[in-house]
Amino acid sequence: MYVKYARIWIPDPEVVWKSAELLKNYKPGDKVLHLRLEDGKDLDYKLGPKSKELPPLRNPDILVGENDLTALSYLHEPAVLHNLKVRFIDSKLIYTYCGIVLVAINPYEQLPIYGEDIINAYSGQNMGDMDPHIFAVAEEAYKQMARDERNQSIIVSGESGAGKTVSAKYAMRYFATVSGSASDANVEEKVLASNPIMESIGNAKTTRNDNSSRFGKYIEIGFDKRYRIIGANMRTYLLEKSRVVFQAEEERNYHIFYQLCASAALPEFKTLRLGNANYFHYTKQGGSPVIDGIDDAKEMTNTRRACSLLGIIDSYQMGIFQILASILHLGNVSFTSRDADSCTIPPKHEPLSIFCDLMGVEYEQMAHWLCHRKLATATETYIKPISKLQAVNARDALAKHIYANLFNWIVGHVNEALHSTMKQHSFIGVLDIYGFETFEINSFEQFCINYANEKLQQQFNMHVFKLEQEEYMKEQIPWTLIDFYDNQPCINLIEAKLGILDLLDEECKMPKGSDNSWAQKLYNTHLNKTSLFEKPRLSNKAFIIKHFADKVEYQCEGFLEKNKDTVYEEQIQVLKSSKLKMLSELFLDVKAISPTSATPSGRTPLSRTAVKPAKSKTVQASKEHKKTVGHQFRNSLQLLMETLNATTPHYVRCIKPNDFKFPFMFDEKRTVQQLRACGVLETIRISAAGFPSRWTYQEFFSRYRVLMKQKDVLGDRKQTCKNVLEKLILDKDKYQFGKTKIFFRAGQVAYLEKIRSDKLRAACVRIQKTIRGWLMRKKYLRMRKAAITIQRYVRGYQARCLATFLRRTRAALIIQKFQRMYTIRKRYRRTRAATVVLQSYSRGYIARKQYRKMLREHKATVIQKRVRGWLARLRYHRALEAIVYLQCCYRRMMAKRELKKLKIEARSVEHSKDSKSLLEKLTSLEVVYRSETEKLKSDVERLKTSEEEAKNATNRVLSLQEEITRLQKELHQTQSEKKSIQDKAEVYKQETDQLVLELKDQNTLLKKEKDELNHRIQDQAKEMTDAMEKRLMEETKQLELDLNDERLRYQNLLNEFSRLEERYDDLKDEMKLMVNISKPGRKRTDSTHSSNESEYTYSSEITEAEEFPIRMEEPSEKKAPLDMSLFLKLQKRVTELEQEKQSLQDELDRKEEQVLRAKAKEEERPQMRGAELEYESLKRQELESENKKLKNELNELRKALIEKSAPGVSAPGAPAYRVLLEQMTSVSEELEVRKEEVLILRSQLMSQKEAIPPKDDKNTMTDSTILLEDVQKMKDKGEIAQAYIGLKETNRSSLQDCHLLNEDGELWLVYEGLKEANRLLESQLQTQKRSHDNELEALRGEIQGLKEENNRQQQLLAQNLQLPPEARIEASLQHEITRLTNENLYYEELYADDPMKYQSYRISLYKRMIDLMEQLEKQDKTVRKLKKQLKVFAKKIDELEVGQMENISPGQIIDEPIHPVNIPRKEKDFQGMLEYKKEDEPKLVKNLILDLKPRGVAVNLIPGLPAYILFMCVRHADYLNDDQKVRSLLTSTINGIKKILKKRGDDFETVSFWLSNTCRFLHCLKQYSGEEGFMKHNTTRQNEHCLTNFDLAEYRQVLSDLAIQIYQQLVRVLENILQPMIVSGMLEHETIQGVSGVKPTGLRKRTSSIADEGTYTLDSIIRQLNTFHSIMCQHGMDPELVKQVVKQMFYIIGAVTLNNLLLRKDMCSWSKGMQIRYNVSQLEEWLRDKNLMTSGAKETLEPLIQAAQLLQVKKKTDEDAEAICSMCNALTTAQIVKVLNLYTPVNEFEERVTVSFIRTIQMRMRDRKDSPQLLMDAKHIFPVTFPFNPSSLALETIQIPASLGLGFLTRV
Repeated sequence: MYVKYARIWIPDPEVVWKSAELLKNYKPGDKVLHLRLEDGKDLDYKLGPKSKELPPLRNPDILVGENDLTALSYLHEPAVLHNLKVRFIDSKLIYTYCGIVLVAINPYEQLPIYGEDIINAYSGQNMGDMDPHIFAVAEEAYKQMARDERNQSIIVSGESGAGKTVSAKYAMRYFATVSGSASDANVEEKVLASNPIMESIGNAKTTRNDNSSRFGKYIEIGFDKRYRIIGANMRTYLLEKSRVVFQAEEERNYHIFYQLCASAALPEFKTLRLGNANYFHYTKQGGSPVIDGIDDAKEMTNTRRACSLLGIIDSYQMGIFQILASILHLGNVSFTSRDADSCTIPPKHEPLSIFCDLMGVEYEQMAHWLCHRKLATATETYIKPISKLQAVNARDALAKHIYANLFNWIVGHVNEALHSTMKQHSFIGVLDIYGFETFEINSFEQFCINYANEKLQQQFNMHVFKLEQEEYMKEQIPWTLIDFYDNQPCINLIEAKLGILDLLDEECKMPKGSDNSWAQKLYNTHLNKTSLFEKPRLSNKAFIIKHFADKVEYQCEGFLEKNKDTVYEEQIQVLKSSKLKMLSELFLDVKAISPTSATPSGRTPLSRTAVKPAKSKTVQASKEHKKTVGHQFRNSLQLLMETLNATTPHYVRCIKPNDFKFPFMFDEKRTVQQLRACGVLETIRISAAGFPSRWTYQEFFSRYRVLMKQKDVLGDRKQTCKNVLEKLILDKDKYQFGKTKIFFRAGQVAYLEKIRSDKLRAACVRIQKTIRGWLMRKKYLRMRKAAITIQRYVRGYQARCLATFLRRTRAALIIQKFQRMYTIRKRYRRTRAATVVLQSYSRGYIARKQYRKMLREHKATVIQKRVRGWLARLRYHRALEAIVYLQCCYRRMMAKRELKKLKIEARSVEHSKDSKSLLEKLTSLEVVYRSETEKLKSDVERLKTSEEEAKNATNRVLSLQEEITRLQKELHQTQSEKKSIQDKAEVYKQETDQLVLELKDQNTLLKKEKDELNHRIQDQAKEMTDAMEKRLMEETKQLELDLNDERLRYQNLLNEFSRLEERYDDLKDEMKLMVNISKPGRKRTDSTHSSNESEYTYSSEITEAEEFPIRMEEPSEKKAPLDMSLFLKLQKRVTELEQEKQSLQDELDRKEEQVLRAKAKEEERPQMRGAELEYESLKRQELESENKKLKNELNELRKALIEKSAPGVSAPGAPAYRVLLEQMTSVSEELEVRKEEVLILRSQLMSQKEAIPPKDDKNTMTDSTILLEDVQKMKDKGEIAQAYIGLKETNRSSLQDCHLLNEDGELWLVYEGLKEANRLLESQLQTQKRSHDNELEALRGEIQGLKEENNRQQQLLAQNLQLPPEARIEASLQHEITRLTNENLYYEELYADDPMKYQSYRISLYKRMIDLMEQLEKQDKTVRKLKKQLKVFAKKIDELEVGQMENISPGQIIDEPIHPVNIPRKEKDFQGMLEYKKEDEPKLVKNLILDLKPRGVAVNLIPGLPAYILFMCVRHADYLNDDQKVRSLLTSTINGIKKILKKRGDDFETVSFWLSNTCRFLHCLKQYSGEEGFMKHNTTRQNEHCLTNFDLAEYRQVLSDLAIQIYQQLVRVLENILQPMIVSGMLEHETIQGVSGVKPTGLRKRTSSIADEGTYTLDSIIRQLNTFHSIMCQHGMDPELVKQVVKQMFYIIGAVTLNNLLLRKDMCSWSKGMQIRYNVSQLEEWLRDKNLMTSGAKETLEPLIQAAQLLQVKKKTDEDAEAICSMCNALTTAQIVKVLNLYTPVNEFEERVTVSFIRTIQMRMRDRKDSPQLLMDAKHIFPVTFPFNPSSLALETIQIPASLGLGFLTRV
């Protein structure tokens, strides 16, 4: 391991340990190590001549900064010190685990890590899953108490100023917050309230700490079986009484004295006659009466408040302050010497007089006994004066004794206040005790403190050793005894027989015992007999003890006096006779006379005085004072150890980083000294002696998979790890295989990490090599391309230069050429002219000669061609004839042969037919031959004609050549003419182009001027529009924010009211239970029907209650009256909000009045009702009247039949009558159904007719109408409409100004054109927007319609299955009518904007109506026919019944059974109401609310059915005008919903169901309230169902409040369900396997990221989200409300995940950022699948997304810092800095974030104004709104299933 470049630690006198690097490999036997320090200096480090131990190795950088020191591969002092320093200085982390110990370093600065949000984050978490914290230790203790049923202890130790008291305080605060109180006494608040009291009387300022605890305390916090706090008990140890009378420089007395002095001006403290702290001797000795940043008067107020909370009444408080003030005055008592052995107090000494007045004692008695003492001998007693020094010491001893007794009395009363009458099931003890101390002068106090620490260290060592042994045995590792330091010899030296304490007590009993004689006894007994005891060289009054932490030299002077702690008995007797009741209580107990006696609670007061004892002879103590201070302390310490051994201990070691109280300053020397003293290094040593590094097999496999080959990987992970380890580590003693873990000795993990990093480095080198090669090739190709380009340009330049030279040379040559050519050309032309003449004649002669030759040759050729052709054809014909002749001969011969055969065959009759066929074949062959011959002849003729044509073509060619010559001449002439014309055209074109250019320039200038004007106008208009829109947007946002804040405040008040209400109900139940317990014979009253009507009493009802208070009083059985003050405040607040809302609405209405008037004028259309409509109405009335007559007659007949006949009589004709009656009934019902359908269709058509606007007004849309539509769309934004109208009026008023500015009119025309264009674009935009909105609404309506249709179909199916067969047809017809009506309404809304489609739809409706009319007429005819038949049958039945009745006796009629007749219900003319009796109201609430199962209702019935039923009942009560019934029903409904939610409030399905139904009930109350704003979407029939008698607006507010409470409960339920899944699924589980590596962990194993059974994953979260969403959709929850719930769920997921990320250092890495971003993308995909992207849920995840991005971005340069600041706008500065501080590389190739970069971030973000809070508020609930969502379901169509048990309801 000691090879080149290995890093080691070497000792250093300044920083204790210094890092260095080996420059050369170490070889055994080397005496010098060649090193290089971090500052670059080289050093030769000499090894020790004796031990030659090599310096300790340094851990890899990846392990630096670990949460647990035991995770370090090399466990030694420098590694621990460096790890603590890196965490404290670089990461600002003050807590670190060291095995089972939590090391807490005092930051000397307030850190935001102790809030309630941090407590909630640590609650329920495993100790290793979160970053180290005092809350994690407290949670572990609380969890083990509940899990193991064993008491727990938290031992907090450390030096003064290390933060022990604060740590203990935070641990108790955690228990108080997490567990809550089991009773109503708020015990957890009392436990916390004990801290201010104990700090005021037991804490003081020292040179090391401004709030140093000057006593030790052990607080037992008691819990019941449900692990809630029920009480507490406190034991104190070793109070520093000497501080009362003496303080060193820069120190103070106890805080309470300065608090009293600071509050001296208060009226109640006038009698204490206090003043400034510098006036009193006991408070001015330190010279530092004020602590910076502390207000003693304010602290006094806190102390008094805490006393009141703990039950210390005001009289006792004043008694305490009176005694404390008297102590201060006693300190100012002075003495005057009379001689060397006596002294006196001046007469009427003011301080003593005040002391006596306050203490209620006689002045003379106290003055006498302060200067005298009583001596008792065997025979007599006499009084002896004492010297001034002795008197001063006696005065101080009395002050100390009084304060110690008062301290014990206060502690006793605190314990009484914290004591509980309930049985304690278990407790958690918090021990806040002093740490190991060593000073320049160490006395009896330091001896006792270090003795206590020796005992605690022994207990700590045994516990650590026991845990190690248990771990080894659990994993079945061979147990080898680990050597550890056992301090039992040191303890024996102190407490054993003839030990230091025993000899001290013995010396105290001696009459002439002194410190010197005691020292000599120590030397004689222990010197040279034990190595732990030594004698200083230069002193005979001191001794040295070798403690576990260090050697300490104790001065013997004062040991005896402090051990005896003498107080004069006479002074105590004077105080006992005091008139002050409280003072006499302090000395009531005889055992309490001496301060050395043990208190009942185990407290041991002890003096720490630094004053020299009197030299006078010590009086023998009385018999009551046998126990010395040392003996008491030893007994109390033994009791404490027994208590700790009976509990499971948890250790917190507080470290003081520097002596100057500078924040985040780390002094290595002081820290190492404390680490050695508190036992942390001993823990490290015990761990390092065995197998300190421990990995599970899965973790080892995941981390070191890179070291395995594919063939090494087996299915069994354990065997795979074994095989690999045997290859990697050859020494088998370096590791052991346990059942579930692999154990490694120290350094082996570092070795494996080195192998792993080497392997990864080799892979990285290979990757880098390839990438760099690719980059270099790319760079080479780029450079080559650039070089080629440069070369090309250079060569081009050179070529251009050469070309220029060549061009110039060529030009010179051309000039020469042309000059020479000119002279030569003249000569040439003359020669050429002569030559041409000669050539022309000669060439003509030659040409003519050649032509004639060619002509002759051509003709000869033609002749030859013809002759040769003739000869060839002649030869061909000859050959052809010969061939044909030969063929003929051959064929003739063959034919003859065949003929012979045929002739032979022809002789037989059978072959006659074949011969005929042969003859036919021969004939056909002859015909073919002849045709071929003719064809050949025709070809010969054709060849002859073609020859003649060739001759003619030759002649034609000659004529064409002559024509070509003539045309060529004409072409030359035409070309010359064209050239001249082109020249003229060129000149004309140039002139024309010049003119065009001039015109273009002028046109361009004009266009520029026009564009400038247009731009100027557009810019002005845009600026005005933008300014207006910006201002309106800001005002709108501000109003929305104010509204949300007000809504959130209101909902929080509502939540608090709900909590108080539940509290009230619980108290009421408890009172009833107590009454029942106290009176066992009394019957318990039924609380099921108890009503909280007073909760929902409104303003009118409140006045009634005030006027008639007697009426509201109820018997004692009823509930107690509600706290109306809170309700009235809430009601007043609601009224104010409603008034404010109404005023805003009125203001908006006033602003819209003018515009709405203009629109009303344009929309006025005459009501058209023609003669046809009147005729139809008359006809309809006639039909109705006739139908009514028929119905009346039919009913009369039925009644007559029922009255006259018994159904059980069997007579002839009865079956026929029943059949006829059923037929007639069904026909009449069908007739009624058809008529209702016709009436509905007619009413719809009439309303549609009236609603259709005239065709002429279709396109008459002006700016004002557009504006009106916009104003109506922005009803909640009245200021926008006003600003827009004002802008248009401003534009109109500026017409004259425009005319004045533009005299020629062009600017005005441009401006008007621009306005028209803007209007046109605006109108088009509005039209498109409306069409888009209409389409969107149509699609939504269609989806909603389909959902409702599906629900109705399910409802119909369920109902039909329950109905009898006869009623099923009737129900299906009724359902069909409802469906058609809803379909008609749907198409009416759908085609409202398309007149053509609407017209066609109307035509189809008319046709359908005509068909229905025809059917109606047919039904009328059928009715008439049946009516006639009915009369005939009725007569026959009457005759038969009269005859039968005469033969039947009355007894037979009565006795015969009555057979039920199935009479179908007539579903007609229902008004959508349900009638019930007043006495059925509890049954209605019970069946519909309390006993209803949401699952069955959601699956089988329509959504919101309970709400519809309740509203229909309310409608009937409204119809009856019964206000009592309405109020009772609504109150019972609200109370029933509250009751069921209280009973099953943790069931998401139940809460969701009633939230949906409450909202639907609220919407129904709005929809049918009769208010115009809620009736816009109603049908005509729905408007007829509106409430008529009562205005239920106040009840709507109550229902809205109830819905808010249910929503908040729903959020709490889903939060409880999601909470356990979030951290595991979003952070811990590796969704992308293999991305994040597993780092070595310590004793506190974290949760594995590999998904086991029961481990939550991201899929678990998504499945749960799907469940929530499907349940809400099944219950018919409003879509907007579903969006709000989803937004709240995503906020909870994001907040909890981010909070855990901010508290877990192991999660802040690059790979974890990738995992988080992937998980977030999956959640966004879920939102897209559910069409919830517009719900705002994605925005709530923005902080988490930015945190993940922050983990992945580059973090080095200033540009990176700027990018981070701009990117992380949703994170606070504290969160960004925390993430950067926690960022931890998982691999060596990642780099840590430097401190300078973090400071750069802080500097850049210092101007950002954001919350200093670190964690997000995961409990925050967004304010909920319930947008109005009317229902299209007709109330009269709703059927009540029999399964609901509501048969007592009657449809009306």
